[in-house]
Amino acid sequence: MIRIRQMFRLRSFQGTARHLSYVHNIGKHPLAYRNVGQHLKLAAERFPNNEALVSVHEAKRMTFSDVLDKVDRLAASFYQLGLQKGDRIAIWAPSGTQFYISTLAAARAGMISVGINPAYQIPEVKYALNKVGVKALIAAESYRSTNYYEMIKQIVPELESSYAGNIVSSKVPSLSAVIMKSNSGNKLQGTISYEDLMKTVSEKDIAYVESIQHNISPDSGVNLQFTSGTTGQPKAALLSHFNFINNAISLGLKHGFNLTENHRVCIQVPFFHVFGVVTGILGSISHGCALVVPGPGYNPSASVLAIVSERCNVIYGTPTMYVDLVNEVKKTGTDLPSIKLVVTGGAPCAPQLYKDIQSVLGVEQVKTIYGLTETTCVCFHSVWEESQEKVLTTVGHLGDHWEAKVVDQNGDLVPFGMPGELCVRGYGTMLGYWEDEQKTKETIAIDKWLKTGDQFVLREDGYGKIVGRIKEVVIRGGENIYPREIEDVLITHPDVLEVHCVGVPDDRMGEEVCAFVRLNNGVNEFDRVQVKEFCKGKIAHFKVPKYVEIIDHFPKTTSGKIQKFKLLERFMEQKKKL
Repeated sequence: MIRIRQMFRLRSFQGTARHLSYVHNIGKHPLAYRNVGQHLKLAAERFPNNEALVSVHEAKRMTFSDVLDKVDRLAASFYQLGLQKGDRIAIWAPSGTQFYISTLAAARAGMISVGINPAYQIPEVKYALNKVGVKALIAAESYRSTNYYEMIKQIVPELESSYAGNIVSSKVPSLSAVIMKSNSGNKLQGTISYEDLMKTVSEKDIAYVESIQHNISPDSGVNLQFTSGTTGQPKAALLSHFNFINNAISLGLKHGFNLTENHRVCIQVPFFHVFGVVTGILGSISHGCALVVPGPGYNPSASVLAIVSERCNVIYGTPTMYVDLVNEVKKTGTDLPSIKLVVTGGAPCAPQLYKDIQSVLGVEQVKTIYGLTETTCVCFHSVWEESQEKVLTTVGHLGDHWEAKVVDQNGDLVPFGMPGELCVRGYGTMLGYWEDEQKTKETIAIDKWLKTGDQFVLREDGYGKIVGRIKEVVIRGGENIYPREIEDVLITHPDVLEVHCVGVPDDRMGEEVCAFVRLNNGVNEFDRVQVKEFCKGKIAHFKVPKYVEIIDHFPKTTSGKIQKFKLLERFMEQKKKL
């Protein structure tokens, strides 16, 4: 009798567990254990004459063989400068050949690249350089209206009086060399010419780079990514060669986007961001396809020109970028080539935007990806053959070799379909935050589960949906409201082009919701009465925004993320004026 009761309890528990939010996608393909340098060498052997990079604004083209040659020359020159394995090399430049080659050269040399946002100002750059102990800084002389050389001289006052490659800086003690690409052709005192640097190496120096590849562990750090820094000082996430390669490979396989060497990818996201470097640069290397860079920074008209002139059949970008791209094509009436695939990062594609992308851009497949800097870009993504409903209502399917669970405030699993915090565990988990053990422990538990901070709903079929950021939850009179849920409803309104909701202070309810709305061309009015009527029957009455603000442009980070704290600041400033 005792044995029968024990068996019954076990079966009951197993039955319950099957309905709790945990999914493990084992994957059909084994993970690759090699470093980025070996991965590039393999691509150059498999696709020697394929175009690897087309930089439209620079009028430059490189095959995979060309890339390997330039990368090895630059990697060899790093050693000539006295840099050592594991040293950090910062890259402060717009998207283009300099950023592309420098990132791969650092990896091939066994060093760690550090992507610096081109929009960073002096205090931010100084913080980044010191945070991770940068030894060498590679930079453009200028970008748009910003003169990087003049800014660096303020960060490193000793630059002009220093011998190139032997800087002794009081403000950035770790820095020994500034390598700069001159736009003007002028001699930049205290810097090493980027163009001349690769010319100084011998064949013996280049051979040395190849000889050390087996000594560079795939598990070692390859890149440091600064978090967006929309609140407080950004942290620096250390990602490994293993993270980079397997994330890039997995996304392009048939379970993902089925990339081949026949694809030409127009990349609109910046190279300093994990989307650009992993999905873009490493994705191209992994599958032998050409990466087309329209311009040094995001510009919808430049993207359209690049897509047409280079016959691109794949596009990468954020949802906001596609809103702009659709408007640009509508405005110009440009006839685009046949586009097989559009990849949009982060959030699920809004229904109206999905329709616009397909009808206006003439796209066969619209796919979405989800991930964090801390997960090496992607951990959920669309798959090649799936329903429109899954693209529109989810952020995709859990990627190969990942586990996912959704937990409540106590860390206990919630049932499938119920919201909670998403935690993931897998090959793409970062090594940690640079020299910040406490923050690392807060994010990655001892059992290796990484807390995403995203309020998430997981389905039994492996698909998931973001409800909102846990810290963004609006608590109105004791009711939890997730801005994403409201945004997903309002974006379906025919007059709405883009919408983002934030919680704003309220004396009575504690918080209320304010919807910031960007309207379609030709539409001038949109108020709370219209919003209330449209939301009727779609969301609970207490979720309907109390305030509606019309906005022309949303404040964004350079990587395209909406800075919601600036929307709150705008609301508070306008409230003061009343």
